[in-house]
Amino acid sequence: MKSILLVDDSATVLLSTSSILAKAGYEVSKAASGDEALGKLNSGLKPNLVITDLNMPGMNGLEFIRAVRQLPLFKFVPILFLTTESQQSKRAEAKAAGASGWLVKPVTADELLGTIKLVMK
Repeated sequence: MKSILLVDDSATVLLSTSSILAKAGYEVSKAASGDEALGKLNSGLKPNLVITDLNMPGMNGLEFIRAVRQLPLFKFVPILFLTTESQQSKRAEAKAAGASGWLVKPVTADELLGTIKLVMK
C-alpha cells in the first residue's frame, strides 16, 4: 500500500483530505506543522508522497520542503503543495525549493487523486 504524509495546520483539511486518500486506498500519516512532519520523517516514517500546506505557523511549507530535500532518503520523494495560494511567483518559489506539484484549495477528490497518480508513477 502506498503511503502519504499530509501536513496542514487546519484540522478540517487534515480530516477531509485524509478521508479522501484513505478511501482511495492510501495509508495516511498526518502532521499539523512542518516541524511535526519533519520529526516523523526523522523518526523513520518513509512515505511515498508528501502533501503540504504553504502557510503554516512556525515552519512554513517552503521551509519544510527545503528541510525535507536535505534528507538523503527524501531527495526524490514527490512533494505536492495543497494551498489557497495561487500566485505564479509562489509556484516558482515552490518549484525551486523542490516541490513536484501545486494544487489550489478547495480541491476536488478527482483533482487530488488525479494529481497524485501523475506524481507517484
